[in-house]
Amino acid sequence: MSTPRLQLAHITKRYPAVVANSDVSLTVRSGEIHAVLGENGAGKSTLMKIIYGSVKPDEGSVMFNGAPVHIRNPQEARALGISMVFQHFSLFDTLTVAENVWLGLSKSLTLGEVAHSITAKAAEYGLDIDPTRPVHTLSVGEMQRVEIIRALLTNPKLLILDEPTSVLTPQAVEKLFVVLKKLASEGCSILYISHKLHEIRELCSACTVLRGGKVTGVCNPQQESNASLSRLMIGAEPPALEHHSARAGDTVLSVQSLSLGRESAFGVDLDGISLEVRAGEVVGIAGVSGNGQQELLYALSGEDRRAGAAMIRIQGQAAGHFGPGRRRALGVHFVPEERLGRGAVPTLGLAHNLLLTRGNAVGRGGWIRVGALERQAADIIRRFNVKAGGPNAAARSLSGGNLQKFIVGREIDAKPKLLIVSQPTWGVDVGAAAQIRGEILALRDAGCAVLVVSEELDELFEISDRLHVIAKGRLSPSIPRAAATVTQIGEWMSGLWSAAPAGEVAHA
Repeated sequence: MSTPRLQLAHITKRYPAVVANSDVSLTVRSGEIHAVLGENGAGKSTLMKIIYGSVKPDEGSVMFNGAPVHIRNPQEARALGISMVFQHFSLFDTLTVAENVWLGLSKSLTLGEVAHSITAKAAEYGLDIDPTRPVHTLSVGEMQRVEIIRALLTNPKLLILDEPTSVLTPQAVEKLFVVLKKLASEGCSILYISHKLHEIRELCSACTVLRGGKVTGVCNPQQESNASLSRLMIGAEPPALEHHSARAGDTVLSVQSLSLGRESAFGVDLDGISLEVRAGEVVGIAGVSGNGQQELLYALSGEDRRAGAAMIRIQGQAAGHFGPGRRRALGVHFVPEERLGRGAVPTLGLAHNLLLTRGNAVGRGGWIRVGALERQAADIIRRFNVKAGGPNAAARSLSGGNLQKFIVGREIDAKPKLLIVSQPTWGVDVGAAAQIRGEILALRDAGCAVLVVSEELDELFEISDRLHVIAKGRLSPSIPRAAATVTQIGEWMSGLWSAAPAGEVAHA
């Protein structure tokens, strides 16, 4: 057989509180699409960072194209032909898309040539992005597109992709898979990390499973089922969701004819958005990232208070001018899509991060009741099975999925009247995703109104009672989940709902 593209032998990486990788061996062949599967905290990201040169192993060896290598930094990795798209992005907010991409490419290229290459590659992959936009104006999904394009422009021999499809429509996922299979047929090897088991089974011909930092299995995922892959990954199948019939009550959130001009040249205008969310129901909003989700969420959370007072009503009160604090007093809690920076302060411990949405831990005279915060954080860690070094562990020390579990748990634990969630299970494993979705449904069954904004269609179909689609700042009518199809919602993501047959949709 031909020389493997990549061989890891007995890789071990220790941190003070945890052994992230323990005696891990992995072989990836030329032209192979190889999945790395594991629950949050299993050691996948650490292993990928070792391959990419951003983390140094304590033990073990790495061979690339049959030769031993010691990759000291990402620059050396890129010189070998290794590119990686991280789960947490490495972009400079104040630079444009083209300037960020230029930093990782040959300086023999001009900025104009790089911008042209970005436009061409974006069109080829269906990941359209404006190379002149500053990164701070992008949504998280658009930032992921930039990372994918930047990696592809290096013409890699080994491409590492971490959750690459979370921002794509089903049609765009199909197109990306065609491109990845073409890359593999041309000899490029791909390491593919995803929690979407059906993607792994469709795309990958080999899979290495990690649990607790150790290899627990190697298989051909095309010969496995979702259930058997779940058992390999978490030791069990995720529990089935109990989805009771919705008995919606009074309207908790009412948005009427919300129109807001973009605040930046690269934003999206909101155009006449109307929706209602009632107590005891989950309303889902689907859409490709960058179509107005961020602007709508800012208006609903109170970060953007330009809306007319009556355009947004919460429990009957005109709240368009209310800030986040006053909305929280009405029972509104919010999970943003950006975990680090908006959902949590990276350098603060988990207990102190509770202060972002809790006022009951501040006593008389403004003294913080640290003990109460630590107990609350410990309860959330236990309830949501968050892998962390205790309630005082810094938010940035957690894996992306574990931090997501903590933030979602923090807001659910507050017993909200209205919960607004963006990307509730982005980057979490199948077991954790099932738990978060189950908690959202339990919250709904307890009478909470829930609005979920997600680019994960399977998730929206699993937990929503009604669905909307947002495209180019406009919101479609709602449609009962039972009446919707993935194909139809995918078409609506292009703004085509006006062509829907009469009687097919039901307004909120």
